[in-house]
Amino acid sequence: MNIEIKKSTKAVKYVDAITQLEARSKLVSKNEDKELIWILEHEPIFTAGTRFSKNDIIDKSIDIYETNRGGKITYHGPGQLMFYFVIDLRNKKKDIRKFISVIENSIIETLKEFKIECHADKENIGIWFNNKGKLEKVAAIGVRVSKWIAYHGFCLNIKNDLEPYKKIIPCGISDKKVTNLKNISNIKFNKIDEILINKFISNLKNLNA
Repeated sequence: MNIEIKKSTKAVKYVDAITQLEARSKLVSKNEDKELIWILEHEPIFTAGTRFSKNDIIDKSIDIYETNRGGKITYHGPGQLMFYFVIDLRNKKKDIRKFISVIENSIIETLKEFKIECHADKENIGIWFNNKGKLEKVAAIGVRVSKWIAYHGFCLNIKNDLEPYKKIIPCGISDKKVTNLKNISNIKFNKIDEILINKFISNLKNLNA
């Protein structure tokens, strides 16, 4: 599997990241470049996917960047791990649901390495932590698939500020809260990005046709 792995040490503007992902996806579709995994953080921004509703905005004064990923409205900012990818599904099982399962399982398996039990939810996409009977989202997933090239990715909340989420209905889910790993455990999440990458690549192999 020939995947370029890229890590940005400085915050990347959302629009710059999406521009690069879209450009890479076109090159991959023409077999002119490698697939990509890109780990980064964003400067603070609210983004809205293709299923976004204005009813999900609580604070009408906020600026929102509308994008072509799946899903609804969310927030990105420092302390949140962004896991972007450009993956060619043409030579794999052409099953978007199974590809989403690859993402979900990679996050769940990574968190197990840190003794944190989380799960996916068939009704509400993302990864959830059971906090004394109340489900809280720790990772959000938003993917676009065009001509069987999958791109965008997911975000994992590690130590990000959760206050901005009060200005929106995150992912359009009003009855559940958002959390981060810092709230769940006081351990250090050393090399969590490397573990995520390895789990993702390993699970991706299960999609080979």
